[in-house]
Amino acid sequence: MDISDKCLNGNGVAKNGVFGEECPPVKPLSFIDQTLRVRADALCSLLRKKYSKDPSFYVRVPGRVNIIGEHIDYSGYGVLPSAIQHDMLLCVAVEDLGTSGKSPSIFLTNINDCYQDFKGSMDELVIQKPPSWHDYFLCGIHGILHDLKDEVAKEHIKEKKAVSSIYVAVDGTIPPCSGLSSSSSLVSAAALATAYAMKVKLSKLVLASISARTERNVGTEGGGMDQAIAFLASEGCAKLIEFNPLRCHDVRLPEGASLVVAHSLATINKAAGSEYNTRVVECRLAAQVIAKHQGFAWQKIRTLGELEAAVSKNVSKNDSLHCALSLVETELHEEPYSKEELLKLLDISEAELIKLSLNANTTHLQSFKLKQRASHVYQEAIRVLEFENECLKNLNVTAGGDYNSKKTLEKLGELMNSSHASLRDLYECSHPQLDQLVNLCQKKCFGARLTGAGWGGCVVALTTNSAADGFVEYLKENFYSSVKQLPTCSDKNSIVFRTNLECGAVVYDDDGKAPH
Repeated sequence: MDISDKCLNGNGVAKNGVFGEECPPVKPLSFIDQTLRVRADALCSLLRKKYSKDPSFYVRVPGRVNIIGEHIDYSGYGVLPSAIQHDMLLCVAVEDLGTSGKSPSIFLTNINDCYQDFKGSMDELVIQKPPSWHDYFLCGIHGILHDLKDEVAKEHIKEKKAVSSIYVAVDGTIPPCSGLSSSSSLVSAAALATAYAMKVKLSKLVLASISARTERNVGTEGGGMDQAIAFLASEGCAKLIEFNPLRCHDVRLPEGASLVVAHSLATINKAAGSEYNTRVVECRLAAQVIAKHQGFAWQKIRTLGELEAAVSKNVSKNDSLHCALSLVETELHEEPYSKEELLKLLDISEAELIKLSLNANTTHLQSFKLKQRASHVYQEAIRVLEFENECLKNLNVTAGGDYNSKKTLEKLGELMNSSHASLRDLYECSHPQLDQLVNLCQKKCFGARLTGAGWGGCVVALTTNSAADGFVEYLKENFYSSVKQLPTCSDKNSIVFRTNLECGAVVYDDDGKAPH
């Protein structure tokens, strides 16, 4: 049973008021601010122009920046992201087919004409690998039409509407392949829009779990952070999101803290290559090899988190992580493991290795770095705990105490710098251009690191409210001044910006009423 299954079976109630039955809010269109209103009007015009349809409702799902906790969610460890102001906005028209006998269809158009229109059957969703932009949307539809468990259907679906044709105009302000969750935001938006159109009542937790699982249809073994923050984010807060089962709670940054996001201008589509899934497999193999050495039933171990739980009991989380980290040092060697060595060590055939450890686009690999990857995961999990503890000190300080905000920001910055060094050297998921931007940031802020999958994409930097605007100008002058061409489908406002900590997914309905 995976993380999503546990959530779908009703386990795991999030903290801070996000309960298992809490659904994404439905608000009247009058709640849309002026900036969003302009975009919504443009989408409405596009929908009418392309399909001669009036909108039934709108869906907004934010992108996210991960402050710390990179490449550890798929190993079962907590992460600390926040939602940002950049988002996916959908304008949706629902066509009730009634008894016409027509097959329901999906019609997609994008306000940015670098993305081609798409038309397909809802009865036969064909998701391609590597994916085009519309395949992420199809993943979201697939999650609602096919991934709902029977027990969830009985509990959450009261008056399910028959599948209808839907017409969707999309506007995304999240730069693609930037590490800010553009693809997961689109998957999540599609899932929410499909559920709402069908009058399917699903909680934030269930929607996050379904979206995480269904996105794997494009071939990437993600861990669930992006979809969780898309639905569970709280305005003004970061979220510590934990797994097994999915749960979260608010984490407030020190007063006066500000985050700046900057694009390295190097990009990678993680679903189109094997780098991301290779790291997932290397972490899995590291856990399985250590489990074998420790005499556990290694075939049942899938993540480093499961290994840690098996080897460390009745101790604090911090002690448990350090215990697991010490096993990495003693049980794994520095040199890469060859496939032949792993087959001999685990006493299995190549076919069994593929079944128990690998995935579709990593079967060709002949060499695996286990110690480096596992070291990063456990060290990063420890950094997440330390980051949250520093933020809690800020909240718990009494009036007139000796709390020093600058000192706390310096400690948080050190953790972010350490995270980047680990991602660069142990996990090897950085990029020379990204490293250059991080080094530039670190000269003028408390700390900076890559955010997202890596191999390009964005940097997140910690500074103060008073210094943020000047910091953005510093980056424009020293990094972006010579840039002649921006990444495809991006604009300057999505390349470097001071981010807000936004709320999660919202439905905007003309009536302001949920259909359920």
